[in-house]
Amino acid sequence: MNESKIKRDPEGTRRRILAAAAEEFANGGLSGARVDQIARRALTNERMLYYYFGSKEQLFTAVLEQSFSCLSEAERQLDLEGLEPVEAITQLAHFIWNYYFEHQDLLRLLNNENLHEARYIKSSARINEMMSPVTSVLASILMRGAEAGVFRADVDPLRFYVTLSALGYYVLSNRYTLAAILGRDFTEPEERVEVLKLSTEMVLCYLRSKPEGS
Repeated sequence: MNESKIKRDPEGTRRRILAAAAEEFANGGLSGARVDQIARRALTNERMLYYYFGSKEQLFTAVLEQSFSCLSEAERQLDLEGLEPVEAITQLAHFIWNYYFEHQDLLRLLNNENLHEARYIKSSARINEMMSPVTSVLASILMRGAEAGVFRADVDPLRFYVTLSALGYYVLSNRYTLAAILGRDFTEPEERVEVLKLSTEMVLCYLRSKPEGS
């Protein structure tokens, strides 16, 4: 693609760079990703990449922002308020597992960002503004469940969300080592169904249990 066409389609060029960078960063991390390879995948050149994003680190931050934006938007599409509490939690658990399974590049990006101690997330005002929109909805579901007598009343929504997310995150982010060590691929269709069923039943059992001394 020649430079004149690139200049006539700045948004298209930017989108291609972000898409190529997301794949490169997910596969090689910030250190392993190559700017020349990103530019090649995006059908542009390194000069245009630096023009739009300034540096490799700023491009990595932009990729993280886009990934979180997509997750936040998907969460906003959830319609859980009209459901009974148990069904709402079940659907949320299924959503989280399926989203992570379908976006495993997000898990790899987060794993790499943890190696950097969240340096680039901390530097992004945009990510800080995109706190999970589902946590406020979750708080409402937990409250409704407690008022109906089907859930315990001492559940912290944010801790619960992190724990719920961790169940799927661990299995998927460690899929290859788990398969190598345990001899079972938990991302195979049958295993996915059973693991999702198990994790959902675990969180529902916790929500239905009564705290000690109650």
